[in-house]
Amino acid sequence: MRFSVYQESHIGGRKVNQDRMGYSFTRDVILLLLADGMGGHIMGEMAATIAMQTIGNLFQQQAHPMIGRPERFLEDSFFAAHQEIHRYRELHNLPETPRTTVVACLIQNGHAYWAHCGDSRLYWMRQGQILLRTKDHSRLETLIAQGKVDPSERHTHPDRNKLFNCLGAPNAPIVELSRRATLQAGDLLFLCSDGLWSVLPDHMLAQRLNDHTIVRAVPELIRSAVDIAGKQSDNVTALAMMWEGDDRLEDPSIISTNTLPIGSITTTIQAPAPGEQDNVEADAFNEAEIEKAIAEIRNAIHKSSRITTKP
Repeated sequence: MRFSVYQESHIGGRKVNQDRMGYSFTRDVILLLLADGMGGHIMGEMAATIAMQTIGNLFQQQAHPMIGRPERFLEDSFFAAHQEIHRYRELHNLPETPRTTVVACLIQNGHAYWAHCGDSRLYWMRQGQILLRTKDHSRLETLIAQGKVDPSERHTHPDRNKLFNCLGAPNAPIVELSRRATLQAGDLLFLCSDGLWSVLPDHMLAQRLNDHTIVRAVPELIRSAVDIAGKQSDNVTALAMMWEGDDRLEDPSIISTNTLPIGSITTTIQAPAPGEQDNVEADAFNEAEIEKAIAEIRNAIHKSSRITTKP
């Protein structure tokens, strides 16, 4: 596999950056991951961190060298992260459970698979055109789909920050899975938090990422979003990967996994810091416990969802 990748985050006008992002890869599979802790509830940054660590650890356990069932992995790892966030609340006797949105993407054998809960987005772009993007799990998007609200109101409607799906809520998360996407050389996968897409229109994202390398475009987009939002800016985070396939053209900015030792994993997803080991303990990933938790969550997944608000 050959690809280029770049990630960056800015705290914006907030006191705490509750966004988290990262990627991991082996010789044969890539994981892209972004989480946005929900500031309308306590310790959103912890929920985002737990989601990153849980999904990242499960990836490292199962990517040998590829993920056997990508869609199942994404669904199961989201449920496991949801369970871990609830376990954190119980361990620390918190008055409520921290919450986070999350979007993740797996790339292997020239195909991409992604999943999301909430309003952190993934865009699939080709030659400056958006082929697909995730649909926000928000009250506003539901109203737009029902024809009750015009799409032009996305940035001004009073319900634009009301979500009905996330990790950490009392009800089970609804993991929305993509169809398998066949990548071509030059295709771009772009993950971002609402601090970016709520300020910059989709056509601007596509144009900037098409006109410049991701190493230049991502910082420019983040800087533009922060400047436009000003003191009211949310945390702004983005992670972009350009797929180069298996082409052998030399370019120092392109990562080639062909030279990685078999069984090795490269990652930017941070492990638990000292003193935080109880957040994601090793025994939390016992397969029997995960399967039991997933079964319980699946039994509840069709229950009505509670709407929750992000600031």
